[in-house]
This record gives sequence, structure tokens and C-alpha cells, in this order.
Amino acid sequence: MFILFAVTDASSNHLWLKQTGVAAWTQQAAFFGIVAVPVGLLMIGGEFDLSAGVMTGVTAIVMALLVGKWHVNTWIAILITLAFATVIGLINGYIVVLTKLPSFIVTLATFFVLRGASTGGVLLLNSGSTQITVTQAHPPGLSSAKSVFGSSFFSSGSLPSGYSTAILWFIAVTIVGTWLLSRTTFGNWIFASGGDQNAARNTGVPVNRTKVLLFVGTALAAALVGIISFTQASSAVSEQGVGYEFFYIIAAVVGGCLLTGGYGSAIGAALGACIIGMAFEGVIYAGWDSSWDFAFLGVILFLAVIVNTLIYRRALKARR
Repeated sequence: MFILFAVTDASSNHLWLKQTGVAAWTQQAAFFGIVAVPVGLLMIGGEFDLSAGVMTGVTAIVMALLVGKWHVNTWIAILITLAFATVIGLINGYIVVLTKLPSFIVTLATFFVLRGASTGGVLLLNSGSTQITVTQAHPPGLSSAKSVFGSSFFSSGSLPSGYSTAILWFIAVTIVGTWLLSRTTFGNWIFASGGDQNAARNTGVPVNRTKVLLFVGTALAAALVGIISFTQASSAVSEQGVGYEFFYIIAAVVGGCLLTGGYGSAIGAALGACIIGMAFEGVIYAGWDSSWDFAFLGVILFLAVIVNTLIYRRALKARR
């Protein structure tokens, strides 16, 4: 993907291969990857979360209301936002494990509830406007929060804006996800829960608790993206993030996570997010219409599903 857009780069001075291009696609990849990695873990555990995309927007709205509208200290607002995300994750998780309903149905319902409540709530509380902007000169805590979540690093003459700190959060989330899967008992529980639930339960794996915690992790990751988005722009718009849940799933699948569960990796999901980030930004640098983004994603997803299935079947045969 990187080579394709390096060849087709139509920008002046071929910026795709320079700091400007790298900063653009890595930031895009970071926003996808921060959530795609936990979504990948959830898929390995045998479940889906279709509310992850809208959660990024809803949590940004919560931050904007608390800081911009009600003048709450930014750090307290962050804690409230994370608590809100935890509650949503618990609701999703417990409904799935207690009712045995398919997770894509449960989280699709959550998606519609959050989307409607977000848009309706913003219009009601913000005098009919869908955008909430911080108007205070120096909101308490926003400057320090921006330095942690919404700033940049390695700025230079050729790249005045630098690289987004979202990239560092993306790397951190990937490291934590990889550590959980490969170095902890919880990681074994994730694979067991997604592979064969009945066998996992028979061996003492707390399947329900594992799945609930995975839903909470996905919601918290979405909240992190919402917080980063708000601190970067000092504003939030209703319906922000809607549709991104599909990009997270695509990133996980492209990275090797099976749709049937029980197989995948955090690093794979992170690489999938990088590929999607390249696709989104590469189309722009190539001078093509942005509609080609979705064509690329469709082809990538189709090929990834076929390759993943073939590899998994071959692995099963080798075990036998």
C-alpha cells in the first residue's frame, strides 16, 4: 500500500515520502488503531461492537459539554467521560452475556441509542447547534490535558505541526494489547472464549467476565479517541465518528483476526489500521476522488477474509 501511493503520489514535491505524508497517514492510522486493537481483542473473544464508532463522537460531545458548556475542570471531565464509557461497555457486555443475543444486534441497538441521544441532546442543550466549541479563554485544565492528548512532537521546519501524540497513544495501546494476549492469563481466556466457549467453561475459564471486560476495553478505547479529538480541536460535533466502527472491524480483519473468533493478534490489528490510514491519505496524495477510499477498503477486506480463512484452515490441518 505504501509503495502503491509512493508511485502514484501526485502532490507537489512528492510529499507522500516526506515527513508531511508520513505524519498524515500515521495520525489517521492512530485514530483508527487505538480502537481497532481492542476491537480485534473483542473479535478474538468471539464478539463484535458496532457502537465503537459512535462512542468516539459521543465521548467527545460529553467532553465538550462538560468543559465548554458547564466549565468543568478538563481533568475531572476526562474522568467522568471514562466512567461514562465504562458504564456503556458494562451495559453492552452484560446484555450480551446474560441474554445470549448476538453481540452485533445488541451493539447495533446501542449505536442507534447513542447516535440519537447525542444528536438530540446536543440540539437541546446547545441552542439548536450541532457543534459545541470551547469559548473560554483559558478553560481549567485544558492546556495540560492538550499537552498529554492533543499536542504534537518532532515538529520541524519541514513539518511545523509535528506528529500527533495520538500516535504515541496508538503505540501504547498496541503494546498493552500484545502483552495481554501473549503474556497474561487473561489473554489465554480471550482465545479460549472465542475458540470454544463450552470447552473454555469446562476448564474453568470465566467466559462471561472475559467478554464483559473486553466490551469495557473497547468502550474505553473509543473514549480515549474522543478525548484526543476534543483536546485537539477544543470542540465536538454530533454524529462525529459514525460509521467508523466498520473501519475498526476491517482493520482487525486485515490484521488477521477471524470473524469467527479465537484467532488474531493486537499487532495485526495495528498493522491493519496502518493500511487503512495509508488508503485514506494515499488517495488524497494521489489526487484521486475520495470515493476510491471505500473501493480500496472493500478490495482489501475481501482479500483479507479469503487469506485469513485459507491460513486458518491450513493451520487446522497441520494440527491434525
